[in-house]
Amino acid sequence: MWAILSVLVENKPGILFKVTHMFRSRNFNIDSISVGITDNPNYSRMTITSYGDEKQITQIVKQLDKMIDTVEVKQLDEHKTVFRELCIFKLKLSNANDSMEVNKLANAYGGKVHDVKKDSIMVELTSTPDQIKAFEELENNLE
Repeated sequence: MWAILSVLVENKPGILFKVTHMFRSRNFNIDSISVGITDNPNYSRMTITSYGDEKQITQIVKQLDKMIDTVEVKQLDEHKTVFRELCIFKLKLSNANDSMEVNKLANAYGGKVHDVKKDSIMVELTSTPDQIKAFEELENNLE
């Protein structure tokens, strides 16, 4: 099962290392992690996704909660949570037609085109992991 964890921690140097070390030392995998300061500069929020059975996820939550610098750990309900990823693609262009094809593809997936040059183009895509993977597969066919 997927777990999306929201972890409020004290904003101190080394806390990211402590959290990732806890995962590594217990042989848990972090699928994604994002850390940012909150409106209170004394705290940061980590959003961590991990995969495991119910026992493993429960263990992760307990271990995070035990850490001294942890203020709060919440397991978010995946059915009530919008999960998005940001991906920026830099694509090579071999001709002017490629630029038009990439623009069409980016528009179809709700992406934004940035930094168009003679031989490359950048596409920003914010979507679900499945949509990003599908876009990546299609753009690979253009090369």
